[in-house]
Amino acid sequence: MIVVFDAQCLLCDGWVKFLLRHDKHQRLRFASIQGAQGQALLQRAGLQVEGLQTLLLVDGERSWQHTAAILRILHQLGGFWRLAWLGWLVPAPIRDALYRWLARNRYRWFGRSETCLLPPADAAWRFLD
Repeated sequence: MIVVFDAQCLLCDGWVKFLLRHDKHQRLRFASIQGAQGQALLQRAGLQVEGLQTLLLVDGERSWQHTAAILRILHQLGGFWRLAWLGWLVPAPIRDALYRWLARNRYRWFGRSETCLLPPADAAWRFLD
C-alpha cells in the first residue's frame, strides 16, 4: 500500500511520522505529491496536485481518498488501531466534509514547510521519491 501525501504540509508530515512509528510490519510505503511517483499515482487516480485536498491510498489498481483512505490505513496498522474501523458507521458525506474542512485549513493551522520531509535513514527505502 502506498500513501500519497503532501510533503510540505506539517500536518501531513506528522501523519507520516505517526505511520512510520506504528506500522510495525512496514506494509506502508510513501510517495509525496511533490515527487514524480506521487504525481503519477495522483494522475492515475484522476487527481491534480494543484488544490489537492486529500491524501491518497493506493493498493494495486485500487485507490481511496479522504476518510476512506485514513480508515483503511489505520486498519492496516492492526492492533488497537483497528477500532478506527468503527468510523465507517459515520456516513461518508459527514466524515468527508469534516476532512475537507481540515484539509482546506491545514497550512493555516499547522503550517507549511518550504522543504519536503526527509525520511529517516532507516526508513528511506519506504519512500518512493
